[in-house]
Amino acid sequence: MEIKKNISLKSYNTFGIDVVAYAFVEVSSIDELKDVLLDNNQPILILGGGSNLLFTKDFEGIAIKNNLKGITVVSENEDEVYLKVGAGEVWHEFVLFCIENNYAGIENLSLIPGNVGASPMQNIGAYGVEVKDVITAVEAFDLKDYSIKTFSNQMCDFGYRSSIFKTSEKGNYFITSVTFKLSKQTRINTSYGAISGELESMNISNPTIKDVSTAVINIRLSKLPDPKKIGNSGSFFKNPIVSKIQKNKIIQNYPDAPNYLQPDGTFKMAAGWLIEKCGWKGKRIDNYGVHDLQALVLVNYGGAKGSDIFKLSEQVIESVKTQFEIVLEREVNIL
Repeated sequence: MEIKKNISLKSYNTFGIDVVAYAFVEVSSIDELKDVLLDNNQPILILGGGSNLLFTKDFEGIAIKNNLKGITVVSENEDEVYLKVGAGEVWHEFVLFCIENNYAGIENLSLIPGNVGASPMQNIGAYGVEVKDVITAVEAFDLKDYSIKTFSNQMCDFGYRSSIFKTSEKGNYFITSVTFKLSKQTRINTSYGAISGELESMNISNPTIKDVSTAVINIRLSKLPDPKKIGNSGSFFKNPIVSKIQKNKIIQNYPDAPNYLQPDGTFKMAAGWLIEKCGWKGKRIDNYGVHDLQALVLVNYGGAKGSDIFKLSEQVIESVKTQFEIVLEREVNIL
């Protein structure tokens, strides 16, 4: 373990924003984390896969890269398996591990960027599945008293792209591992229309979890830019939840507006559709802009400043508010 000074974080965030951290260290165990914290009096930034961050300035503290690894079978029976997974594991590699072992439940979340530790923090979700449905526990290091605490699913207070780690306990914990309950019996979720259509185009009528994963990967690759080629953080904005009155007001003017009824009677609107209707899709400003295939994605074509992309997001939010009276919320963390 080596603490480095004045390190560029460009390769540690998928937007590819070139900012500098005063200090940087990678930790592979809880003991290493304790050693770093005991000798530190600087602000702390915890880095995972860097897929949900937009840096707008240098970080005048110590950036700690979470490299805690490992996948352990806690218990299993004929029907299900409990896996304890290190927070530093790459999310998609964990999905592939589960598919290889025929553990069902997260195949719809294939190719989501980032590490396992971010999955409960963001309550990642895609194509009809949210990770909260398979998480049983989150283990985290308390940055105040250096103890290890275990949060049950209920204690995590999961919401839409949110959890206690993004709200009341934001910045207070370093997630060390996540325990997942997965099925050993094949249970396919193809309720999301795009998956059914893709499986049909693949001529597959009785899909396996691997087939579903492949379909999701194909869909994502067709819509979303590869961060290795174009800097981005995936979906920049959350899909807004609106009342029935708000939804009906929009439908009156735009009968084709995508909307999805929620269990509580509210409606989820498609943020990408709203942004596209405001004319942002494919708009480029110098070396940054809105992706030409998915308006939810803001991109860095190379050399852009995070402050420029943040300003663009402000403009997008304002235009959607003006046209639809809906205030979009960023899914990405701004630093």
